[in-house]
Amino acid sequence: MGLRDSADLSVNTFCGLDPIQQQLVIGSAVAAGGILIHLLYKRRQVKSIPLGEGWWGAGQKPLSEDEQIHPFEVQTTDEEIEDLHERIDRTRYTESLEDGCFHYGFNSTYLKKVVSYWRHKFDWKKQVAALNKYPHFKTKIEGLDVHYVHVRPPRRENQTVVPLMLVHGWPGSFYEFYKILPLLTENRDGLAFEVICPSIPGYGFSDAPRKQGFDSLAAARVFLTLMERLGFSQFYLQGGDWGSLITTNMSQMKPMCVKGLHLNMIKVRMGFSVMFSLMIGSYLPFLVGFSREDVRRLFPFFEKNVYGILRETGYFHIQATKPDTAGCGGNDSPVGLAAYILEKFSTWTDNSNRALADGGLERKFSLDDVLTNVMIYWTTGSIVSSMRFYKENFKSNPDNRVDAKVGITVPTGLAAFPAELMHCPKSWARHRYQNIYSYTFMPRGGHFAAFEEPQLLANDIVQFVKKVEKF
Repeated sequence: MGLRDSADLSVNTFCGLDPIQQQLVIGSAVAAGGILIHLLYKRRQVKSIPLGEGWWGAGQKPLSEDEQIHPFEVQTTDEEIEDLHERIDRTRYTESLEDGCFHYGFNSTYLKKVVSYWRHKFDWKKQVAALNKYPHFKTKIEGLDVHYVHVRPPRRENQTVVPLMLVHGWPGSFYEFYKILPLLTENRDGLAFEVICPSIPGYGFSDAPRKQGFDSLAAARVFLTLMERLGFSQFYLQGGDWGSLITTNMSQMKPMCVKGLHLNMIKVRMGFSVMFSLMIGSYLPFLVGFSREDVRRLFPFFEKNVYGILRETGYFHIQATKPDTAGCGGNDSPVGLAAYILEKFSTWTDNSNRALADGGLERKFSLDDVLTNVMIYWTTGSIVSSMRFYKENFKSNPDNRVDAKVGITVPTGLAAFPAELMHCPKSWARHRYQNIYSYTFMPRGGHFAAFEEPQLLANDIVQFVKKVEKF
């Protein structure tokens, strides 16, 4: 029986019913339709995750907490610099392997050149002045002094000013955003950003948690409190690395406050649909929503996204298990700290840098820039507390956390940089980010997007916000 025959039969059957029966059928159909519409509405309703609560300072939580915002200035002393130089002078090096390049980690031959520059040419006082170019502040939240940089655009007529929080990751800092700040605060066709760059607690000038359990959900809640304290009821968020997860959690906790979420690192669960797309994606990419560029970046999958990840994530397993042990060396030796951090700024910008004797470090960065980032960790003694963030987020299966089970409904912009540690196609991202306004294949750049390619990232943030704001 065809569809037409079935339809005719249904009509004839309905017409053969008495009026009361017809009304019952119509009522049932309306009720079923109403239930369906309700279910669809419920599915589309904005879901959120609990804010929770926490206290991360030493001792017991007091009855009240100072919520004032205090200006802060980065400072240094001659004694601090002398201690650094003395420790550098006592460094004991290991000879590098012939033609080892960066395959074994930071090449010690090149490391000596970097350290020589650090010891004899790097001017920390000059860099401290550069750090203080923008206004810094601290405020107490959940027992922690939270540090942030707050930059307002120049006042202009006919200009829409949009608040934007930028969140860094490891082993970065708020300093990663210094090159992108002037690009965001300038007027772009009547649009400019008021930018807030916090330091994750345990990183740089933000206090380290004194209690166990401070994970991305806690950081998200702290930063939401910060934005509320600054008087912002709605704002945009941007992040990569840990910043990507923290800003995603912020969007899940208070979706009504987040006008848009922009990410340059995209992480999704490896469910059945993802595995299926990997099985046939290189042969029939159009069936699973892959573009040619997706195929180029993903395959051969095991080489690029399994073996490649294994080669680069030894640090991850150490920091997610025994960060206090692993961090001792970096906390005591400035050269050990520099090697540990700067190796990531080499390989994570482009994994082919492993085949270079100097790791390609100065292709993207100046030594002043990368050593300033190292100095933020060194002078604050924050390498161990920053590493603990891995332990706190991976004490249990992250796929079982509440945030892994709730999609993100706020407008989302995704920037896929070609040298990122792992590529995430738009078809995968949709599983988690349900309201994607823009997805951009960036022409160059890697993990430290704002530090490497500030103009590219700024342009993508602007085009995304313009779409959301309907500029």
